[in-house]
Amino acid sequence: TCFWRDHRINIIDTPGHIDFTVEVQRSLRVLDGGVVIFDGVAGVEPQSETVWRQADKYKVPRFCSLNKLNLIGADFEGSIQSIRERLSPNAAPVDIPMGSEHELHGVIDIIEMKAFTYKDQNDKELTEEEVPTEYLEKAKKYREELLEKVAEYDDEVLGKFLNGDELSVAEIKRAVRKGTTKGEFFPILGGDNRMPTVQRLLDAVVEYLPSPLDIPPVKGINPKTEQVEE
Repeated sequence: TCFWRDHRINIIDTPGHIDFTVEVQRSLRVLDGGVVIFDGVAGVEPQSETVWRQADKYKVPRFCSLNKLNLIGADFEGSIQSIRERLSPNAAPVDIPMGSEHELHGVIDIIEMKAFTYKDQNDKELTEEEVPTEYLEKAKKYREELLEKVAEYDDEVLGKFLNGDELSVAEIKRAVRKGTTKGEFFPILGGDNRMPTVQRLLDAVVEYLPSPLDIPPVKGINPKTEQVEE
């Protein structure tokens, strides 16, 4: 259990290996939401695909996190493509990395259009900055792509989007959350395993994944009484 931004988050770390498929299914059965961690170098691997299909079966809302983007061979755009081709076309980044491989030094929040950087791998905090000029076009392209995918989940957002009106940060996040909690849209984050980008991941858990109040309780059969219990 951890506490983040006045929320309590209970974490179930499921095994990733094929030998523990039953344990994975037990975990998925009771999860309110999932964070699917992918290797930013390898993209979607076979076991990731297996667990994703199991999560589909149990209707677990989830978002994707591309890890290890600081390593040689990291491929943010290639990993996104593999998620869309092998898992779901309805996935899009909400954060994009600044720099690649050993030059990675932060992320850009494309909803808020702000940059969050760190200078050293031992940094514990992110520094909020304006989006650097060289990243502006890329950030705007991904932002437009995100809006096209999530606008349909909120009637007010859809109306504004079709009219070309400016959308607020709160409206976009609301549409992302609605699509995610329905299990129909999958936000993508990218970073490394350092503390600052883990903070962005926890922000996404609070903002986009359902709370226990957002989804119906899990039902099961008590083996002693044969009665259905919630």
